[in-house]
Amino acid sequence: MALTGVRIVLVEPAGPINVGAIARVMKNFGLHNLILVNPQCDPRSPEAMKMAVHAKDILESAVVIPTLPEALQGCVRAIATTARVRDWGTPLETPSSALPWLLEEPDKPSALIFGREDRGLSNEELNYAQRFIRIPTSEVYPSLNLATAVGICCYELAQQVEIAQPQISQQTELAPFELVEAYYQQLESLLLDIGYLYPHTAASRMEKFRQLYNRARLTTNEVAMLRGIFRQVEWVLNNRNDDENL
Repeated sequence: MALTGVRIVLVEPAGPINVGAIARVMKNFGLHNLILVNPQCDPRSPEAMKMAVHAKDILESAVVIPTLPEALQGCVRAIATTARVRDWGTPLETPSSALPWLLEEPDKPSALIFGREDRGLSNEELNYAQRFIRIPTSEVYPSLNLATAVGICCYELAQQVEIAQPQISQQTELAPFELVEAYYQQLESLLLDIGYLYPHTAASRMEKFRQLYNRARLTTNEVAMLRGIFRQVEWVLNNRNDDENL
């Protein structure tokens, strides 16, 4: 049951054979929820179907969505995979250390995000995740095939189900993706209004704020509290402006 809420999200996959192989390995380990973001191939092509073997039902039920934010709607936890080392405050983790976190609220959707075969995920796309995975490989040949990377993570998830189930805690209800995104929009608007942000640098500054809050893993109540502070600040600013005009 813990795996039913985990979405395997592929961003712009280009190879139908890869997509078919991913469907097959998902079914091998009990995952069924495949999301394709702007695929660059036909996920139901003969090549993909042939590679899926007995997992054709996963390809047939796969959801095709134009953008990554839409693919994450409703998710409270998201992990992104990356092969590149970035100078971020959030560390890169191994699948075995990070993936159990996706299972801690089995009744809430979560996402495991994979990037393009040739260049992975962009920095902007990585900003939508709260934790990051890098699969350790040999320095001699570090590059992994996309389907292989998905297979390793699906195996780790399946292995962790029995371990994670007794540790499931309902004490921390993480805020859903769309609520956090609405908070970021409100934060950017307010910071522009007070002159902390400038239009030409807002995107890079907001990227830093996203990284900060993603590390905090905000709960629904915490986002509500932060948005309440913003509403009060906006009220004070508006009333101060009204007083100055008197």
